[in-house]
Amino acid sequence: MGDLLRIILAIILPPLGVFFEVGLGKHFWLNILLTILGYIPGIVHAVYIIARR
Repeated sequence: MGDLLRIILAIILPPLGVFFEVGLGKHFWLNILLTILGYIPGIVHAVYIIARR
């Protein structure tokens, strides 16, 4: 899956974008927590995880 599609998924549903990038690791669960606490922090974290690889 291309990075552009993952970033679009990260904007729509941040944990899904992170899941496709790293699986069910610590970053996935952290992203779920950040998304629950605030949607924007979840998006920022997801895009960061996708862009750093």
